[in-house]
Amino acid sequence: MFKISSWEHLRIPFSYYLMPVFWFALSLAPETPVVNVLVIGIILHLFLYPSSNGYNSYFDKDEKSIGGLKNPKKVTIGLYYLSLLFFGLALSFALFYGWAFFVFVLVYGLVSMAYSHPSVRLKKYPFISWLTAGFFQGAFTFGMCILGFMESGFSLLFEWKILLPALLTTLLLLGSYPLTQVYQHEEDHKRGDITLSLKLGILGTFYFTSIWFLISGLAFVYYFFATGNEWAIWWFLGCSSPLVVYFFFWFRFVQKEPQKYASHKMAMMMNKISASTLNFFFIVYYLAQ
Repeated sequence: MFKISSWEHLRIPFSYYLMPVFWFALSLAPETPVVNVLVIGIILHLFLYPSSNGYNSYFDKDEKSIGGLKNPKKVTIGLYYLSLLFFGLALSFALFYGWAFFVFVLVYGLVSMAYSHPSVRLKKYPFISWLTAGFFQGAFTFGMCILGFMESGFSLLFEWKILLPALLTTLLLLGSYPLTQVYQHEEDHKRGDITLSLKLGILGTFYFTSIWFLISGLAFVYYFFATGNEWAIWWFLGCSSPLVVYFFFWFRFVQKEPQKYASHKMAMMMNKISASTLNFFFIVYYLAQ
């Protein structure tokens, strides 16, 4: 029932690109037991995110490259049930870390389903899908991690010391998210999904991302300064420099030949550099707390 292609569409390695939010949240809960860190990491990165990937792939039925898969195979009904199985496993393990964490895992999963299910399909609305992805993969996931690490109630999330860094993660996602759509214009247009990147155009997407990268960078600098972690500013800027350099040269290539260089290969390299540098920085930041 569960074909190899179904497992491939879960895109489990793609969870690596979403880990920076996890590590940043952990830096605010440095006394979390190692076993809790491991289990919550597994719930999110091995079950919840892959479940979302698989569910979206089943309804998108992409024929060309998608995030984490250059040549996606044809989806089957087995992928639909496999994604639900993984979602069920995420919910089952989440119960051990309190009702608040369980509710956040449940809501995240349901929203990700609404993103691609034909009855709702948030993906076809450019600004709604952009804000939804930015909020739920950013601030919402940050809050979900905090609830799991601290096994706390919802009220904790409204404290400024949690709310501010949570919002910072959303700023990062609002900038990078449109770039994940820049090579899918043809297929999105064919399905009637007017994504933000499609609406902005290829060059417009890069200009848009440039602005949001600048905003989020300044916001992080302010945060580290305001919290007395001035040392982290230089680490953050240093770790971000490979990403900035790559983005600059990619942008220059795209300006010359948009159709050639706004490609899956270039976008995935951007994701790898971004995830690797940010994961490294936030791990260092967590260890320093």
